[in-house]
Amino acid sequence: MPGINGDWYEALKEEFKKPYYKELFQKVNEEYRTNLIFPPANDVFNAFHLTPLKDVKVVILGQDPYHNNGQAHGLCFSVKKGVEVPPSLVNIYKELHDDLGCTIPNHGCLTKWAEQGVLMLNTVLTVRAHQANSHRGIGWEEFTDAAIMALNTQDRPIVFILWGGPAQRKKKMLTNPKHLILEAPHPSPLSAYRGFFGSRPFSQTNAFLTANGVEPVDWQID
Repeated sequence: MPGINGDWYEALKEEFKKPYYKELFQKVNEEYRTNLIFPPANDVFNAFHLTPLKDVKVVILGQDPYHNNGQAHGLCFSVKKGVEVPPSLVNIYKELHDDLGCTIPNHGCLTKWAEQGVLMLNTVLTVRAHQANSHRGIGWEEFTDAAIMALNTQDRPIVFILWGGPAQRKKKMLTNPKHLILEAPHPSPLSAYRGFFGSRPFSQTNAFLTANGVEPVDWQID
């Protein structure tokens, strides 16, 4: 499992010294040795690699990685090109179309968002194949909480998009009045019709960024 570098390393380096992280690191390495784990080890920190801390203007919080073969690549809700678009992302694309008129792409790779300053962060960064939430409670939550706290202290406007209960439980950490918090039900087929559809997160995000003199996100996935 490669490390984090750049400004995220500076923000999180104290975490790497803590007992929980050393245990987490050993546990995850052992899991990679003995089980099929997603995403591939080199992709675990992709959200941090693709979106440096200084560039973050939007945060989308997911739960844990996709657990079927070939799906997870380190960005929440995203899958590599050539992989069937998962149901939650199908619903995200529907809302994106209804909200901004974006055409629905034929793939699920959201790297374009990450490269524009959208941090696509799961609260748990690894999972056993075909066992959802199997790495919950081993220490990832504490680590990603530290990342969220680092974002909260940034002295600039950031939009936090919290979909579903696990993401919304992080709201209490977001105390900076410069930030905008958008909450809605999770986009999964189980809950999307309870208020995710029609929540218009993409237009609200861009209106807030523009009002604060920040370049809006081009949400269209090509």
